[in-house]
Amino acid sequence: RRAATYSQYRGSCHPRDSVPRRSERATASERARSASGTRWRRRLVSPRPEAQRRLPSEKLEQASPAVQSSSLEQLSHSAPLLPQGCAEPALALEPFYALPAGDWFVARTGYTGEDGWEVMLPATEAAGFWAALRAAGLAQCGLGARDTLRLEAGMNLYGSDMDETTTPLESGLGWTVAWEPQDRDFIGRGALAAQKASGAPRKLVGLLLEERGVMRSHQKVIVPAVGEGEVTSGTFSPTLERSIALARVPAKTAGRCEVEIRGRLFQARVVRPPFVRNGQVTIAL
Repeated sequence: RRAATYSQYRGSCHPRDSVPRRSERATASERARSASGTRWRRRLVSPRPEAQRRLPSEKLEQASPAVQSSSLEQLSHSAPLLPQGCAEPALALEPFYALPAGDWFVARTGYTGEDGWEVMLPATEAAGFWAALRAAGLAQCGLGARDTLRLEAGMNLYGSDMDETTTPLESGLGWTVAWEPQDRDFIGRGALAAQKASGAPRKLVGLLLEERGVMRSHQKVIVPAVGEGEVTSGTFSPTLERSIALARVPAKTAGRCEVEIRGRLFQARVVRPPFVRNGQVTIAL
């Protein structure tokens, strides 16, 4: 069903620099950031010397399209488009491994929960590569579709599900912290170790809406007799045909909760993400 629902997205490619869609209701801080972003864009396109318009963090000489597919067979259709001698090694890559290929860099990674590559290449070659991917039958995938896929896969989005105010232990990312060896030091280890010992006060969970509606970022989550939290990412899942979300809630949250949507409380069930893995639903509906 997932493959049928996403037939226009599977075996697709998307630009990493797409403009993200805004949440249903923006907070005051979001509106401030939006206004700041507008001013920044105006400054960027103003008639100034090129050197003054570029930001230090920009890498205009590189591009990074992503090729994502639900099957190795579909992925192999794009392999011949990689640099000479790179196709076979790229197909043999294990997940989260990468290889250099001259001026190109190919990683077996992606942000949809499916198999695929993220390709970094010279910007001068990006348009040709993009056109070749489309000619090979790959469909373009917009950021909205990619965001739905990553949420079904239970993948965090920086700035929404985690940011500089949260720790890995509060974001479902404790498994990414390398605690061993014991004498291994890194910035923030002391604070993380203290939080691990005392127990993180909040945690990131998945939510499945049990009524008709759609959960969105920043909606209030009420856990009876426990406390309140907030939806960090929410959408409608075409695979589950229900609304799903990630939410940061009190650590003792379990079972059920309520989500405030447009002034009304909706019943939701607390689940463990991912919602979908390898095209299969992983939670009870």
